[in-house]
Amino acid sequence: MLTETKLAATDQAVTEMAARLDLGNWTEKEKVVLTCRMLAMENHSETLAGQITVRCPDGTFLTTPLAVAFDEVEPRHVMRVDDSLRVLEGEGMPNPAVRFHLWVYRRRPDVQSIVHTHPPYVSTLSMTGRPLRVAHMDATPFFDDCAFLKEWPGLPIADDEGEIISGALGSRRSILLAHHGFLAATSSIEETAYLSMLIERAARNQIRAETLGPITELNPVLAKESHDFLLQSSVVRASFAMFARRVLRQAPQALRRD
Repeated sequence: MLTETKLAATDQAVTEMAARLDLGNWTEKEKVVLTCRMLAMENHSETLAGQITVRCPDGTFLTTPLAVAFDEVEPRHVMRVDDSLRVLEGEGMPNPAVRFHLWVYRRRPDVQSIVHTHPPYVSTLSMTGRPLRVAHMDATPFFDDCAFLKEWPGLPIADDEGEIISGALGSRRSILLAHHGFLAATSSIEETAYLSMLIERAARNQIRAETLGPITELNPVLAKESHDFLLQSSVVRASFAMFARRVLRQAPQALRRD
């Protein structure tokens, strides 16, 4: 439990971050582009696998077309689909695996954005049959908040897989999918992108540490304290903005509109 002194320091830090940090100012479509680009920088987009979706207020969804790699997505590629994956705006076709996102959205009215990819370290960890473990401060956003699906249900393009994955996710923000990859599902595109970046690093650190010997997990009370702080809105948004600026330094044309 937080002491009064630590609680006061935490509250002050959160207040100052909200007032002083550059949190960015992008449209939802631009955030989709930036998320795709930042994930590409972390090797989340090596094949056709991987999707991003954002739920819109009118019940439609933003996504990107199949066979357009994350590192080439621009605003013109962002498409709008309905809950039958019918294209309402944009060109191309959505990834058929977006179907299992829809199961999550139906079960979780709090979820507004989903990312699913197969990055290298997450994929490697998923092959071991072991869940993500919280043994480092940087992994605490996943403390008691990352589900684990132990069995691969098959290619996730039909309703059965969507029902299984959404059920295993439950009320958590993320899930490690055995023999597959991961999914992050949160209340904002910024938070979903943030967790998607962090989970690959957490998996990488876990795999490296396990080559040295047994891992010692964090004290649950302290891990929960860190989880709650690192998922503060100002921390999440500032982190997203930092990753976004990195994208724009490397690819200044990413947000261009033809």
